[in-house]
Amino acid sequence: MTDYVRRILDARVYDVAIQSALDPMPRLSARLKGQILLKREDLQPIFSFKIRGAYNRITRLSQAARDQGVICASAGNHAQGVALSAQKLGIAATIVMPVTTPQIKIDAVRHWGGKVVLHGDAFDEAYAHAKLLEAERGLTFIHPFDDPDVIAGQGTIGVEILQQHADPIEAIFVPIGGGGLASGVASYVKFLRPEIKVIGVEPVDAASMKAAIDAKERVVLDRVGLFADGVAVRQAGVETFRLCSQLLDDVLLADTDEMCAAVKDIFEDMRVIAEPAGALALAGLKSYATAHPKRSGALIAINSGANMNFDRLRHVAERAEIGEAREILLGVTIPEQQGSYRRFVQVLGNRNITEFNYRYAQGSEAHVFVGLKLRGEGREKAELLAQLKALDYDVLDISANEAAKIHVRYMVGGRVPNLADEIVLRFEFPERPGALLKFLDGVGAQWNITLFHYRNHGADYGRVLAGLQVPQQDRARFSEQLAALGYPYEDETANPAYRMFLGNQASSSGTLG
Repeated sequence: MTDYVRRILDARVYDVAIQSALDPMPRLSARLKGQILLKREDLQPIFSFKIRGAYNRITRLSQAARDQGVICASAGNHAQGVALSAQKLGIAATIVMPVTTPQIKIDAVRHWGGKVVLHGDAFDEAYAHAKLLEAERGLTFIHPFDDPDVIAGQGTIGVEILQQHADPIEAIFVPIGGGGLASGVASYVKFLRPEIKVIGVEPVDAASMKAAIDAKERVVLDRVGLFADGVAVRQAGVETFRLCSQLLDDVLLADTDEMCAAVKDIFEDMRVIAEPAGALALAGLKSYATAHPKRSGALIAINSGANMNFDRLRHVAERAEIGEAREILLGVTIPEQQGSYRRFVQVLGNRNITEFNYRYAQGSEAHVFVGLKLRGEGREKAELLAQLKALDYDVLDISANEAAKIHVRYMVGGRVPNLADEIVLRFEFPERPGALLKFLDGVGAQWNITLFHYRNHGADYGRVLAGLQVPQQDRARFSEQLAALGYPYEDETANPAYRMFLGNQASSSGTLG
């Protein structure tokens, strides 16, 4: 450990890196009832801490090695660190990246002058290919984590944290992929302040370090999840395993929903978007804080990066509320009869509905996919389920069902044979409790609802697709009721998408006109 402290204090990082801020998280601190701080490595030039270790390693190359060039394998952030460092020092850099790497990271590597080679579906395959190219071309391989100089460069984060916060610290939470960051931070913090806990955090589907520590030897995972691509490593490093097994106080696991909730927490306090791996440490911190309500100092999480693909934000937003225990997803069976839909909504009361999917089905029972916003109180979910079951509703809690969350929620519905007189309307509802019940009181009590789809999009108005069974002789009166309701709408009965996937011949009896 003494050797690593010397290396860390001697590390060259500030030619390219900044001393990143250690910022308070006031909203999360209030919720968790204690001081929560975030180390902002998302503010680095490459939006990740990886620049520290990469630059420190490359600066120590001989001139002969510099002339030959460098190569690395990385899912993205280390790749950017190597590319920027090599450009700064006038060295050619080849970067082998998995084909699954987000485009934003590939583009960034090219921006910094790196030559990108895409190979394999995960880091380990890219790593093997990079080692072949290293031997063939006489390049120097810059390891993303299992190298003393890389570990030392990452360890400068630990130096900064202790300089920036002289008050008591209970624990520092560090994301783990291969373990370089955790090894560096723990080496310095445990030497200077051994009373501070250093806790690693891994995704549940890429927990190579925890598996190694539990087995007391390095293990190779059969597969790793790629949601947090920055930490998707099947096997911990040799040196990082040695250091982490000796120095870490614990390794916690976080799932996708918890990471998404942590991304949201960072946005709400900082107005920045962390990548899933960047929010991983905060997800672990929150689990720890919940399990340890009595604490003796600040809790600090390292936001390791912000290289988020824009198209991933939708998935993060959908999963964040569940990860925060602020949303529950239910499958509810109700009687397939007129008025039962309205009665069910009345039972829900003023609870904020986040999603409602329903399609008429022939038979005596109908199935509704519903999402409800919770206040975050542990007992609220249990009380809601008990209330519904007491009213003889068959209820299935699918909040933890991956297939339901990723796929089934979008597949509720289909064609209904011999469904006559169906009209399909697209509404804008005010996003406030009671808006749905007002609609049902206005039209749902008189005409049978055959289709309903709603999702909360975070806007002032919710978008709703509703189908109702309205005979031709009722169309004029139905139009009058819609006008009295006052919700803007478009008639979609003739929409070709509806016709193709949801409609049938019996329902093609015209529109409102």
